[in-house]
Amino acid sequence: MTGEVSRSAGPAAHVVLVGLMGSGKSTVGAMVAKELGRPLVDVDVVIEAETGMTVRELWERGGEAAYRPLERDVVVHALSTDGPDVVAVPGGGVEEELVRSALTAADTYTVWLRATPDTLAERVGRSDHRPLVDADPLAVLQRQSAERSATYADVADLVLDLADRSPNDLASAIVEAAVAEASPS
Repeated sequence: MTGEVSRSAGPAAHVVLVGLMGSGKSTVGAMVAKELGRPLVDVDVVIEAETGMTVRELWERGGEAAYRPLERDVVVHALSTDGPDVVAVPGGGVEEELVRSALTAADTYTVWLRATPDTLAERVGRSDHRPLVDADPLAVLQRQSAERSATYADVADLVLDLADRSPNDLASAIVEAAVAEASPS
């Protein structure tokens, strides 16, 4: 995995970050939002505020069946507003058809923050707020990468590899690409 891959999707109101857990969507998203002067919609944070429970508590109480509909609703709502917003979508969000449709809308610029499962496993370790990686982070991330990479590629207007790149570098690349995308040719 090297380099940057980009496809055109027209001018974007929303900048959306997708990728596996640990890819830096929240961290990089906050930097992009600040640079563009836009609000950040961190889907996990919104869900926690709306439910009064942590992501871990939601998963423990109802599993994926309790969490995914909330995730879908927050993403679809955020992307149906006039915005413009920066949206950090949880790793599994792309598995929902409504979310995929929203991610490929004309007013959305979607960026896949891509990394190897090994790199991500080092980043997430055994995290209190990531219940899916409790047992074996590397195995979970390898499986998720195999299951989701093609979908991330399908929805992405820009693919950025995390290898040897700082969050600041990634945020700068996203801002530059999003601004160039929005500028008339």
